[in-house]
Amino acid sequence: MLFARRRARKAAERAAADVHALLARADSQLPAVEQALWLIDTLDWLRHGPAPQALLARLNLPPPDLPPAPDDAAVPAEVLRLSVLLDLLEQQPERGAQVAAILAGLLRHTDPTLLLADFGFSSRSSFFSELTERLGRKYLPASPETRDLAVLFSLFFPDARDAVWLDAVSPALLSRLTLWLGTAPQVADHAPAATLWRVALTDALTYTVSQIRATGFSPDLRLRMATGTTQEADAEAPFKQLSAQVEAVQAQLSRPPSTDTPNLLPQALVLFRAGLDACRQQAEAVNTHLKENGTSVSLVYALHELHQRLDRAEALLNCLVGDTPARDAAHLFSTFARLNAQRRSVRALWRHNTALLAEKMAERHAESGEHYITRDRREYRAMLRAAMGGGLIMGFTTWVKIGILGLKTALFWTGLLAGLNYAVSFVIVQLLHWTIATKQPAMTAPALADKLSELSKPGGVEHFVDEVANLTRSQSAGVFGNVLLVMPVALLLGLGGLAWFGPQFLPAPKAEHELHSLSLLGPTPLFAAFTGVLLFLSSVIAGWAENAFVLHRLDSAIAWNPRIRRRLGPRRAARWASWWRRNVGVMAGNVSLGLLLGLTPEFFRIFGIDLQVRHVTLSSGLFGAACASLGPAVVNDPAFWWALAGIAVNGVLNVGVSFYLAYRLALRARGIQVKERRAIYSSLASRLLRRPWTFILPPRQTVVNAR
Repeated sequence: MLFARRRARKAAERAAADVHALLARADSQLPAVEQALWLIDTLDWLRHGPAPQALLARLNLPPPDLPPAPDDAAVPAEVLRLSVLLDLLEQQPERGAQVAAILAGLLRHTDPTLLLADFGFSSRSSFFSELTERLGRKYLPASPETRDLAVLFSLFFPDARDAVWLDAVSPALLSRLTLWLGTAPQVADHAPAATLWRVALTDALTYTVSQIRATGFSPDLRLRMATGTTQEADAEAPFKQLSAQVEAVQAQLSRPPSTDTPNLLPQALVLFRAGLDACRQQAEAVNTHLKENGTSVSLVYALHELHQRLDRAEALLNCLVGDTPARDAAHLFSTFARLNAQRRSVRALWRHNTALLAEKMAERHAESGEHYITRDRREYRAMLRAAMGGGLIMGFTTWVKIGILGLKTALFWTGLLAGLNYAVSFVIVQLLHWTIATKQPAMTAPALADKLSELSKPGGVEHFVDEVANLTRSQSAGVFGNVLLVMPVALLLGLGGLAWFGPQFLPAPKAEHELHSLSLLGPTPLFAAFTGVLLFLSSVIAGWAENAFVLHRLDSAIAWNPRIRRRLGPRRAARWASWWRRNVGVMAGNVSLGLLLGLTPEFFRIFGIDLQVRHVTLSSGLFGAACASLGPAVVNDPAFWWALAGIAVNGVLNVGVSFYLAYRLALRARGIQVKERRAIYSSLASRLLRRPWTFILPPRQTVVNAR
């Protein structure tokens, strides 16, 4: 026990000596870079210094008068050490003067507006440019020899935890800091830190308003603000008036208090805040316009940054004239600390951009997916018939694909011909109003995003589970219909070809190879899951094409372009415009899926990787073709049954993987949190246990769902 007390006493003595040595190094006459290094060391001491209780006991200081933290949480040690440091500065006026001069010099020797106005905003809107910039911040060392206060801030507060203790600084401690900065003696004939801070805030507010106006006056946003509001002539008015409003506020702030002239600052503040709110409303009008007329990642990013700059202007104004300016300044610094951690995070950049992409894909693609969801027996039978029609076409596609492989052309041409074969077949199926089952889940999952937005409503989770059950039944009908017809069609075509051309039409060894390639014992599950990824990618391309078509108003161009009208005539041009508006996403999905299925295996084969696609409908057709060549005796071959099992697993993985990826896209687009996801999974598990047949068979009565 005695040894422990002696060790604690020595540790306290070292801690007291360290803090006194730290204060002794404070010298406002040092070069600016060495003053910055002193601030870095001081903040590092706040984060990793000795235990505050031992330090207080050694320095003979009373316990800090701090209110209890909310929710009975412990006060961060950094806040306690800050209180100790302030006690020492108040007891040693000469050292306090040096520290105050260093803080004032920090504002005098740097450009604070680079931190206050621009910190957290990217100078480039390109994903790869921002990625390169973040990697540089993360791995390249920064120098404190700079006039950029944003760079120094990243060195002062490098840890994400800094935001926590900055937010935990109590109002009483903030008041002491403010009072100390205002009353600390000056060591040189320079403006005090408090004065420089107000000047920096005023300049930063001016620059922030300039950025807001520049964004609001950009051509893309200006055009959509005009079409997104009922008063087109006044769409830009809030941004035009913002400059005069902030100048009025600054003029009142710079005017010395006088009893001769009325104080117009409250009125100027009301007008300025109203102007910021009006700009925010115009930005919301653009959001509404984008959702209705096509969205763009760059425009969504610009709007997101516009909202952030409007919030930054409010924060700067609160630091200037708010009721609790010290508290607002601490909150602003804690926000900067969080942004500093995010600006080095590649994961945060990826999550933010994929969220924007998800929102873009889901907004314009949901309506098309509704056509693939069945809700009663009549729609179920219609889906089954449409899938059987698709199986009929794919039976011919299978033999065309076998013929293309028999040409033995170069890899690229083999992949291109196979892809065009698939694409033409998918387009024919679509034009005949038939369907291919595995294209459905990626198309329908964005439609579920609308249901996800209603989870907070009463019964929202149950409605969503009902929609999942409807979707699953639709997939089962599609798969059953495709397989039900593609196998016999491919078998009959194979028997006809063998009767006409002889055994060389599909030699038995090749048929046996194809049958074994479909076996469940081989890599079929892996290939089927990979094909599900391709199915999802085709839906992303379809959503992008539909969104781009609407965003660039190509339907209007087809209907009203003079050259097109002269060639097609007004009525035909209008019909073509309407048809493409309805079908551009589906056609793009069909063509892209065909090319992905054909070209992807040949691309990997260039690198010596045998990665095949396993589309359940095409695999079923290939199974039927192989059986035609091998004859009835094939049923005695175990490979026959393993291939059937492989086809069943193939269908499950095609549908499951593509739907899961599209479902994740819908979750990201709607920002569904973990708690809501758990409620969805719990409700799905309960439905599977109580009524599993509802995911396969249609209900006897029509289920009415709000669409």
